[in-house]
Amino acid sequence: MRASRALAVTATACAAVALSAPLAGATNGPRDVSVNPFEVHRGGTLHIRVEGCGHGGTVTSNAFSRVELSVNSSGHSSARARIHDFTTPGHYNLAVRCSDDPRTVTHQFRVLEGRGALGGLGGSVGPSSTEMAVGGGLVASAAVGGSFFLTRRRRLNAVGF
Repeated sequence: MRASRALAVTATACAAVALSAPLAGATNGPRDVSVNPFEVHRGGTLHIRVEGCGHGGTVTSNAFSRVELSVNSSGHSSARARIHDFTTPGHYNLAVRCSDDPRTVTHQFRVLEGRGALGGLGGSVGPSSTEMAVGGGLVASAAVGGSFFLTRRRRLNAVGF
């Protein structure tokens, strides 16, 4: 009798865990939508962060193309949207919809006039052929000058001066 009672308790516990698993994975729909930065230039990138979309979703707006939400290990969803170059400056709304929930949440952001500073190339462009020729010439002249100096110095020491 004791074995059957232990088996019944174990089966009940396993059933409770198995039936509660879908509830743990359920989401409450999109909430706590945030954008960074709030004000973005045309052509800039908008970072969108959402809670409650545990299985991903979509973000749409008139200022950018539709983007998909990706879910990270902590359960937060995020997306990056590039603002169109032709977007008229002003206030815009974005709409977030989770893939497992029909509700939609909106959030406002602002598109600024003009484009942001490009800030230089940051070393992403290699040297040109002219720069290579000038650099090679400087290295060659330093090598010739250094060898001439060492040769001249040895001759003076050999003669006894």
